[in-house]
Amino acid sequence: MFLAKEVNNMKTKDWQELTRLIQGAPFVIERLRLTDSDIAIEGAFDLPPLARLPAEDQVFIMAFVRADGSIKEMERVFGVSYPTIKSRLSRIAGQLQFVETIPTSPKQDVIAALERGEISAEEAIERLSK
Repeated sequence: MFLAKEVNNMKTKDWQELTRLIQGAPFVIERLRLTDSDIAIEGAFDLPPLARLPAEDQVFIMAFVRADGSIKEMERVFGVSYPTIKSRLSRIAGQLQFVETIPTSPKQDVIAALERGEISAEEAIERLSK
């Protein structure tokens, strides 16, 4: 297949070239080779969520992290307004799936610690009675 052959021949600018070639189409990585050895792993590997973003969004996120999350610094770097930065961050966030966490109660934490054998029954009773 033309795409597979072209992808195999890529060097240092692989990621940008790959992004250009696939034009946003979904893909799966099937072979992984460690660069310092001849060890290769084959299978179907999904990309991490940030790697699935378009290249320009990845650059934007890297700049945001480098700016320590400062929107003011992002305004200066990109030469755009606060609403523009906020809008772009919201658009990018909409492309990422977030895991919702449900906070546990202190009682649930005590019971879980007891089930894992981290505390004794007596200690669990003492903590629960507080």
